[in-house]
Amino acid sequence: MAGPLALLTSLVQPALDYALPPRCPACGEIVDGDRRLCLACWSAIDFFSPPWCASCHLPFAFDRGAGAQCAQCLAAPPDHDGVLAAFAYGEIARTLALRLKYGRRIGLARLAADHIARNLPDDMDGWTIVPVPLHRWRLWSRGFNQSMLIARQIGHDRGLRVNADWITRVKPTPPLRGLGKSARAKQMRGAFAVPADVRAAVRGARILLVDDVYASGATSGAIARTLKRAGAHSVVVACWSRVVHDDDRESERDQAH
Repeated sequence: MAGPLALLTSLVQPALDYALPPRCPACGEIVDGDRRLCLACWSAIDFFSPPWCASCHLPFAFDRGAGAQCAQCLAAPPDHDGVLAAFAYGEIARTLALRLKYGRRIGLARLAADHIARNLPDDMDGWTIVPVPLHRWRLWSRGFNQSMLIARQIGHDRGLRVNADWITRVKPTPPLRGLGKSARAKQMRGAFAVPADVRAAVRGARILLVDDVYASGATSGAIARTLKRAGAHSVVVACWSRVVHDDDRESERDQAH
């Protein structure tokens, strides 16, 4: 028999849905359920799925076969062990990311976790989730770490541990937008550290590094290097959206012809 709370909810929920119907988190259009995008926004998203680069998971225009790598990874192998992004960074992804990060729509962290889950391995037994950290000054001004919110939801859904103390940001860094590759690497040098009291736990660990947006890879690369120097077995990046540059897409089109 349903309890009093369940009975009350069943009576009140239809009225709430009528007065405050669920809306698309990107455009505000009324939708038929919570954490759902409207058809127009859903259709505008470029979702990531195989075939893709074996090293960084950059989507390919066609299947190149097992173990194929993109030109960038062949030229300079990444420090991480792959990027599992839900979809490409575009207008919809940007709107959602900004509303989570600056609009304090923290409920969007659950939507992000739902989409990230599509590309996660089925068997993650023994993995540990580590969110990309904010410097304490940034955390104080914002009040929360969006990567931590997403990481906690993934950990809850998959039954995995979340260890935010495995990596710390020991120096503030300016925005990297507009900087070249060498300049970005210089800004990130020495930005992260693995505390001495967790090094034993990090050694040999399989880590899922969670972020909201993967842009140039400078931040995740610096974290992956730091964790691997401390003995981590592997560091796979999981993110809501990934920036795919025009030259990356052009390279894929060239390969297809």
